[in-house]
Amino acid sequence: MPRLVYVLNGPNLNLLGKRQPHIYGSETLADVEDACRALGKELDLEIRFHQSNREYEIIDWIHAAREQATGIVINPGAFTHTSVAILDALNTFNGTVIECHISNVHKRESFRHHSYMSLRADGVIAGFGTQGYLLSLRRVAKLADEKTG
Repeated sequence: MPRLVYVLNGPNLNLLGKRQPHIYGSETLADVEDACRALGKELDLEIRFHQSNREYEIIDWIHAAREQATGIVINPGAFTHTSVAILDALNTFNGTVIECHISNVHKRESFRHHSYMSLRADGVIAGFGTQGYLLSLRRVAKLADEKTG
């Protein structure tokens, strides 16, 4: 039976491929979703892929994941630096949480250097472009295998 992983994306990621391609690249969020689903099949992961510009929707998806998911891969976008509410929701989740950023946030503006999500994340991937999503899924699968292995 496939293990369920939520891949959650925060504000402005719906503009991936159009917004600041010199920072975020030319791939669209649909391209990222397709790549995640393809790798998910290989790793025996069922992927629930979501994006929202609304904090409460991300929180609702984390709550839904609590009862059924093995892991959460989250690119919270700007909520990374502002949302205690998303952190609180992640703290209710017992599975693996991987925080994923397309750009290397540590080479950018100083306000981007702080992440509330990192206080809960089991791992953080930043600066690998959209490949970071695939690395995140591989890590969730590896940790799930170790738990059942």
